[in-house]
Amino acid sequence: MTSPIVRVAVCAPSTPITRDDADRVLGLAAAEFPRVALEIHPQCFESHGHFAGDDGRRADVLVDCANDPSFDAVWFARGGYGACRVAEDALARFAHVAESKTWLGYSDAGYLLGAFYRQKIGKPVHAPMVADIRREGGEAAIRRTLAYLSGEGAGLEPALDHRPAVAFNLMTLAMLCGTRLMPGLAGHVVLVEEVSEYLYAVDRLFFHLTAHLGGIAGLRLGRVSEVPENDRPFGQGAEAIARHWCDRHAIRYLGRADIGHDAANKIVPFGAN
Repeated sequence: MTSPIVRVAVCAPSTPITRDDADRVLGLAAAEFPRVALEIHPQCFESHGHFAGDDGRRADVLVDCANDPSFDAVWFARGGYGACRVAEDALARFAHVAESKTWLGYSDAGYLLGAFYRQKIGKPVHAPMVADIRREGGEAAIRRTLAYLSGEGAGLEPALDHRPAVAFNLMTLAMLCGTRLMPGLAGHVVLVEEVSEYLYAVDRLFFHLTAHLGGIAGLRLGRVSEVPENDRPFGQGAEAIARHWCDRHAIRYLGRADIGHDAANKIVPFGAN
């Protein structure tokens, strides 16, 4: 029996992508994943200062994609910054049909994934985004998400087990703490990664985050990449920092995770797997 077409809306709640990037992803999908139908919203190419359109525009398009019953999934185009500015207002306008969708992204999209998970809106998934096509080896990242949408599991984070899991950018999850978007994570394995932060900033983020993770099943550290050089060495690497703060808060440190801001970024569906 032929598998049904999976219809996927692409929108940009944070920052824009280029038409060249979109065309490359559309071409790859058409050639290799004919059962995945992508529809990239024109808003993905708009610009308003830092953002892909002003807050109202980004929220409206997110709501339109969420409430359109013809779409099975919503794939976020790119991270950057901006999703937290529209998340609460947009979610208040979601219809019940949004609860049937798969939501895919990472980095700044984590604000939305966390909020969806908190409110039990569909299936949030940490996964490569459209803009990853421009990375070295980016086609492999795009294939990973398209394969997942096609029903394949080869691109999943290999350490996933019977315990529920979530994956976030470290900065994003730390900023979620204490807000109305933060999901309850007791009993979960929490995976975190970071990019372009000084090691002292990574330490500061773990100081804040681990104080809010009481009751989790454990923490795994993904890649901490593109670390800038400070005027003096911090004296600890990223894994030592993670272990330090996990020890301080009696959190089990479970080792490394294969996630990060790179083309090797693996897929982590939120919840039980």
